[in-house]
Amino acid sequence: MYSFMGGGLFCAGIGNILLIVSTATDYWMQYRHSSNYMHQGLWRYCVPGKCMAHTDSIAYWDATRAFMILSLLACFIGIVIGVMAFIHYSSFDGFDKTFAAGILFFISCFFVLLAMAVYTGVTVNFYGKRYGSWRFSWSYIMGWVAVVLTFFSGIFYMCAYRMHECPRNSNSR
Repeated sequence: MYSFMGGGLFCAGIGNILLIVSTATDYWMQYRHSSNYMHQGLWRYCVPGKCMAHTDSIAYWDATRAFMILSLLACFIGIVIGVMAFIHYSSFDGFDKTFAAGILFFISCFFVLLAMAVYTGVTVNFYGKRYGSWRFSWSYIMGWVAVVLTFFSGIFYMCAYRMHECPRNSNSR
């Protein structure tokens, strides 16, 4: 049970770091415009020599930002509850902390998956037609890796919950 929780905490910790870096950095997409390479993130876009904040309130950026922030919060709260389950913290005995952490990691995975799907769909349809030379960049890729890590965190914690709830009976044959 503890190996599953340890694996879940490891994946969630790395996933949360990747979510923070992915959300905060400006390399979701790179493109070439007027013989200059530019890049943009969720909060700013950068041209050679300077970066400027997105001043437009475009729905897909707002949705992606909101889902990424909700994913960060769910993952962080899941880590806190997961650590409490790992160390057998006795407060809040009214609910199973292992199960709650697993559910929060799945919620985090769902939110980051929504964010990535919204961003991908709009970017491919808009920039794919507007710019010939563009590509997704490392911040975007970190977001997809965070999807996988938060999913496996949820799987690990659900396995730990299952082992805790249904211990094997060593006397039966």
